[in-house]
Amino acid sequence: MSNQVESPAEAPDVMRANTVAREMFDRIADRWALLVINALGAGTLRFSRLHEVVEGVSHKMLTQTLRGLERDGIVRRRVHPTSPPRVDYALTGPGAELLRAVTAICGWTRDHITHIETAREEFDARRSAEVR
Repeated sequence: MSNQVESPAEAPDVMRANTVAREMFDRIADRWALLVINALGAGTLRFSRLHEVVEGVSHKMLTQTLRGLERDGIVRRRVHPTSPPRVDYALTGPGAELLRAVTAICGWTRDHITHIETAREEFDARRSAEVR
């Protein structure tokens, strides 16, 4: 049995540049992706409902976010053969697993928002004093 460390070609390495892992970090660390994943945690939603729930996202940005998440297998897009066509979105199995991490991040943010606001105020006050 060898104690060799696997080479980058043998195992995906999240620390290496230009990898799918890095692309996924970019995708899921995006605020709109986090919010869309969080919203879809409640269940299947139509585009218009997602647009209402995720306040501040533009139609274009929501479309881009959903396409990226669909491409990466996080979100499933389903078109219903009605007139007009109805389209809804839901998390896939891996998307539901990712929801746990997203929920933790959202919870951490809620739990620490007062600390963050205070730290920002103190930092800004120090920076202002240094500039004078």
